[in-house]
Parts: sequence; C-alpha cells; structure tokens
Amino acid sequence: MHQEALLKEIRRKIGGKSLNDEIANILNISYDAAHRRTSMKAKFSFEEALELAKYYQISLDQFLGTENQLVVRRTQPVKTTEDLLNYFESSLKILHVFQDITNSQVFYSAKDIPFFYTISDSILSRFKFYVWMNLLNQDKFLSPFDTFNLEYHSVKNELLIDLYEKQNVTEIWNDTTILSALRQISFYFEIGLLKKNDTDLILDDLKSLIKNLEHKTLEKPNFQIFVNDLVILNNSILFKNEQQSSFFIPFSMFGYMMTTDEMTCQDSLSYFEHQIKNSKSLNASGNRDRALFFNTMYEQIESLKQKL
Repeated sequence: MHQEALLKEIRRKIGGKSLNDEIANILNISYDAAHRRTSMKAKFSFEEALELAKYYQISLDQFLGTENQLVVRRTQPVKTTEDLLNYFESSLKILHVFQDITNSQVFYSAKDIPFFYTISDSILSRFKFYVWMNLLNQDKFLSPFDTFNLEYHSVKNELLIDLYEKQNVTEIWNDTTILSALRQISFYFEIGLLKKNDTDLILDDLKSLIKNLEHKTLEKPNFQIFVNDLVILNNSILFKNEQQSSFFIPFSMFGYMMTTDEMTCQDSLSYFEHQIKNSKSLNASGNRDRALFFNTMYEQIESLKQKL
C-alpha cells in the first residue's frame, strides 16, 4: 500500500514522463527491474524509497498516517561567508523543480525585503551580506564595511534571481517591511563601521529597488504586492505548481524548515489567500493609494539620509 502511494506521488510529479525510465535512472537499475517495482511485483528497499523521496522531495511521513506530524528538511547553518554562498547554491538546487514552469506561483510574507532582491552585486546587496555575516559570525566582529570582501558567485545568484523573476509572484508587505534595512544602516553608521558616502549610496540603491518594485506593480502582470497591516509577517515562502509545492518557514536568520507535505502546503496556501482577502492590492489600487504606500518608504529613506 505504501509503495503504491509513493509511486502515485511520483507519477503526479513527473507528468507525462515514463515512470519506468525515471525509476531506472534514479536508482541506477535496469528497465526490467524498474518495471517489476512499478508493477508491484517487487518491493522498493528502504534505501530505494529514501532515494526516490529525496530526489522528488516527497515527505514519506504522509504515507504513515501521521496527519499532525511532519518530516521536514532544514537548511544548513550559516556561520561563515562560505556557508552563506553555499546557502544560495543549495537554495537553487532545492528550487530547480520550479524552473521554467509557467504555472508556478510564489507567495512571500515579506517581514523584511525579500532576499531575492538583495543577493546581486549591488552595494545594497554587499551591505546586506556584510550585516548577515556580522550577525551570524560567532567569533568576532567584522571590520568596517569598506574593507569587507566577499567572493561573489554571480552565476549562481543570478540564476536564483532569474528563477524568482520568472514566477507568478505575490508578495505581502506592510509599512514596516523596509524598517530592518533602515535600522541596520543607521546602526552601522552610528558605531563608525559605515562611512557617510557608503551610507548615501546604500540608501540610494534601496530607493532604486523600491522604485523598481513600484514600476513592476504597474508593468508586470506576473507580479503583485498586497499590503496587510493586520497581521505580523514572518518571511515564510510558498512555491507551488500543478505538480508539487514546497513551503519554507524560517527558524533563524538564514535557517528555513522546508516541507513538501501536500496538506501542510495546502493549509499554507489557504492562509496566504486569507491574508490576501484582508489586504490592499497595490496593482489594482488607484494611483493615489499606490503612491501613498511607496511615498511612505521613500520618505523613510530620505529622512534617514538627512538624519545621518
């Protein structure tokens, strides 16, 4: 019964591909051996079931009748710059199943500026890398920002940015979403680790990012921002398409728990949809309401620039 359920889930994920070919390639067995397993004439070994579940990101607990218990996957801890770069590379591997699928959707609860916008080679991104490493480094406090060097893996990060841009994205923001970035800029300037010239460049870059998002709400049909001031946002993310879903919920700054459990992903989708019903769409709003929201952020940026 469990093997049949596992095969059914694999069929759902591969669409029109040959099930026997998929099983044979992943388990490195012959076509005939794969056919014996798919026709239920032979059983998967425990190791084979785990290998298939890992490859297709299938949560095996869904077959065990444990409705309120989950087996989740977590990201590796980030403590060094190498860990941080590996984090982005592993994120790309996890999300590759959503690459080039036109019906993919992303829902992002933006407590902070979505990190897909701050992993490029811009000065704002370099500052965010700097902040992350300061906060994650357990051994020492880093030197001033202008001496901070980080090997930028442009290909991996650009692929991750491109993957996100291709999705049908729905982000939920409120007027506090950019506050953490502003507080970080203020903090490092006030303790002398961020020079005034760099501060101005970072704030200008942040303003450009917000302007780009404003334009996207007008020009990109696959991108939406909703404003919700009634709930506390938490940086959770749901990726979904017709074949599968993956739900990510943070447990630390760069730590996410991830599950592909169908019921959990459906519950998270329902919660996102409920939040959206109680939110204001910036795409569908009139020019006045849209301008009021974005102008609030521009004013916060300009106010901090004048203060510093």
